[in-house]
Amino acid sequence: MSYFDAFAISGSGMTAERLRLDLIANNLANVHSTRTSQGGLYQRQVPVFAQQLEAAKGGFTGAGVAVEAILADDSQPIKVMDPGHPDADEEGYVSYPNINVANEMVDMIGASRAYEANATVFQAAKELIQKALELGR
Repeated sequence: MSYFDAFAISGSGMTAERLRLDLIANNLANVHSTRTSQGGLYQRQVPVFAQQLEAAKGGFTGAGVAVEAILADDSQPIKVMDPGHPDADEEGYVSYPNINVANEMVDMIGASRAYEANATVFQAAKELIQKALELGR
């Protein structure tokens, strides 16, 4: 493990959490979308994170986090009676994505805190290396 591994590890964490925030923002933006350009109803997107591993070097095998996949939530849509809506079915119901705004906000707070934690690790590693360089002068 080199001195600079902490930068790569915390950088991968910040990248992953930024993607998570982007997906949450997209989910919130599409909470009332009744159709997509691909056809059909918008589905909530959720990232799947996985630990990055590298060959064991002295027992430490962590190398950060990677986004393995972005999955679509297959939960049932929310049906609202609105017969005048252009996407209403023959019974007058409109299907909206099953996105809970409160849950998205909680996820957003978690992603924001995780990003801040990774940024703090990055800053601490930077200060540690600066102090080590000052000792070498």
